[in-house]
Amino acid sequence: MNINFPAIIGSFSILKGVNNMAIWQAVLIGLFAYLGRNQVPWLFGTTGGWYGIGRPLVAGLIVGIILGDIKAGVLCRVAVQAIFLGQITPGGAVPSDLNLAAYIGIPLAVVSGGSPATAVAFAVPLGALGVGLHNFTMTIQAAFPHRADRYAEKGDARGVRRMNIAATSVSFLERFLIVSLTCYIGAPFAQSLLKALPQFVLSFLQVGGQLLPALGFAILLKQIINEKWMVFLFIFGWVFTASFGLTTTSLLFIAIAIALIYVMAAYRKSGQLTVTPTGVESAASVRNTIESENTEDDDYEE
Repeated sequence: MNINFPAIIGSFSILKGVNNMAIWQAVLIGLFAYLGRNQVPWLFGTTGGWYGIGRPLVAGLIVGIILGDIKAGVLCRVAVQAIFLGQITPGGAVPSDLNLAAYIGIPLAVVSGGSPATAVAFAVPLGALGVGLHNFTMTIQAAFPHRADRYAEKGDARGVRRMNIAATSVSFLERFLIVSLTCYIGAPFAQSLLKALPQFVLSFLQVGGQLLPALGFAILLKQIINEKWMVFLFIFGWVFTASFGLTTTSLLFIAIAIALIYVMAAYRKSGQLTVTPTGVESAASVRNTIESENTEDDDYEE
């Protein structure tokens, strides 16, 4: 095992090697990271921000466009998004800050020439770090509403506006500065780090990067599957794809067909679906049609 410790230590210097990320690129990435941060109001609240451009699936495309490598950005975004696939944000509780994980992990992986597994390896600890930063920011911001209340009691609308802007500025400074500086200063470090690491460590990161998305799918399945036997459908999909070399699109259509057959069979068995000459209709719809026809026949006889 040969680990080049001098190269790792030397990579902390921003003068080490050539930085593949320009300042304007780091600034743009930091700006989008702020707009996609949780509880930032500018893009229709959390709808366009946290649940929009804050998702790794969107962030990877944005980062790829800014860095001029859309393919790498797209591949990394899929891998990072898969980790957090089953994550929800109940109220203000953030299990993992996928915004920080995406807007730092993906750019560092792209500029360092790493694989999507590298982005996953960066994203996991960054997500945990982001939760701590989010809670720290929220603690500081808690002081501003009390000051705004005092201004409101005095009828000072200008003071209330200042407090609102000041509270939002804390989020801006936290997310914009941290993401921009980390992307710009950390880019050469990430490049040198990947070059200095031995092959077995890179192989471990690659395997871990492939396992973590599977964990994300498992969390999602735990939420949406209401019968335990349905997990075999998921396993069947993996085996079927590996055996016949199907594309994701082909597997999607097969899954839709199986789902439709299952739903039709289940509802027909429970009497909620009825097969008619014109297609499949709900039992209630068929009963309403029959009752309507009987009513029309009675009216005709009268």
